[in-house]
Amino acid sequence: MTVFVYVNTAKQVSDADHIKVFSTVEAAEMWFEENDPEGVAFEYDVIGPPA
Repeated sequence: MTVFVYVNTAKQVSDADHIKVFSTVEAAEMWFEENDPEGVAFEYDVIGPPA
């Protein structure tokens, strides 16, 4: 399983908007269209069994 991670480096680490995690590419693309059209997310492997 993988997730897609976006890091907003303009925000501080403790800020709720510093990191966004998306379960699908489609979810990430929808969020980017509305919130940060120039942003990108990277794919990251989830370690452990599915929940």
